Amino acid sequence: MTNHKGFLESFKDKKILICVGGGIAAYKVCTVISQLFQQGAQVEVILTDSAQQFITPLTVSTLARKQAYTDADFWQPIHPRPLHISLGEWADLILIAPLTANTLAKLVYGMADNLLTNTILASNCPVVVAPAMNTEMWLQESVKANWTKLGQNNRFIPLHTNTGLLACDRTGQGRMAEPEEIIAALESVIHTGGKKDLKDKNVLISTGGTREFFDPVRFIGNPSTGKMGIALAMACHHRGAKVTLVGANVAPELLKNLPPLQLIDVTTAEEMEKAMVNNFSTSNWTIMAAAVADVKPRECYKTKLGKANLPPYIELDTVTDIVAKLGKMKQPEQLLIGFAAQTGDIVTPALDKLTRKRLSAIVANPIDKINVGFGTDTNEAIFITADGQKTTLQPSSKFSLSHQIIDLILGQLV
Repeated sequence: MTNHKGFLESFKDKKILICVGGGIAAYKVCTVISQLFQQGAQVEVILTDSAQQFITPLTVSTLARKQAYTDADFWQPIHPRPLHISLGEWADLILIAPLTANTLAKLVYGMADNLLTNTILASNCPVVVAPAMNTEMWLQESVKANWTKLGQNNRFIPLHTNTGLLACDRTGQGRMAEPEEIIAALESVIHTGGKKDLKDKNVLISTGGTREFFDPVRFIGNPSTGKMGIALAMACHHRGAKVTLVGANVAPELLKNLPPLQLIDVTTAEEMEKAMVNNFSTSNWTIMAAAVADVKPRECYKTKLGKANLPPYIELDTVTDIVAKLGKMKQPEQLLIGFAAQTGDIVTPALDKLTRKRLSAIVANPIDKINVGFGTDTNEAIFITADGQKTTLQPSSKFSLSHQIIDLILGQLV
């Protein structure tokens, strides 16, 4: 059995250059700078002249614990080497946020008239770009054309814009990605080097916990929150996949920062079965991370029963085994990955499930340890393939674990 250490638990010692453009969304970048520093990253910051109309060099210098650079520094011969060359060679990763329409056009056409654009041309590392602008600006044909061209350059990793209330008091597209989304994207890029190794893949993922109702307020369920499946969906999206996420009873706050993907909301095992079966034939990979009920009450009452009217026992029926059904449908070119949440010995029941349900691989994870399993932000697992390879994944964030699972699928199953 291989012992697979967590690849990425923090940004420790990563050299990240943050370039701040002019726009009210610049205030969000302060959170990104602060969190990256707290997670151990080395952070340098460039502020454009227009960015300084919204946040000051003193603010970001305080958060990064380093001098913030401006065009005033660019034109001063006070550095041992040209500043844009030094910063460009130093950076492992660059973030431009907010990316304005003006800077977008400059990047597309290779213009270099300030410290930010000169540094981009003097560097070779991946560049994550987070645009922000008024809806009318974002939807202009010229801006859309530039955005498409930039995305065709493999160096640049474009983040989506959100829809919401803008500084102009309009609700629409153009709102910059939230700090949590930006940091997740940066983590993915550090892990993959910016490669889109799931490009052209359709990935179907289930998550959350199904509920089988006895009456309108009582149900048979489980503690799954859906965090593992959401982390898998984000990691697959960042690596270029087209993702369909089937979520059972996932709290809205966990879904608010999801990247653009198809989200299907379900409640019961029957609803999840329908959604998974309907989308299975077009999926290259299917990852069944949801916790699905095994049984349901034979009768579901339409009104709440009072305590005096509760039956002495509840008759139960089994529900369809979704992953086993998908296993029978699976074509040779498809991959079907299951999850097995277990107590005690996690390997033996996972091996049984792997074989019996015709899975390509299974992720066995304990739920009887502290900070592991349902509802936590961290997890650990053993990845087992159909040919018997076992790889231990050490405790890590669920997002980091997701990237490790994807790496193992690519390395052992593809």
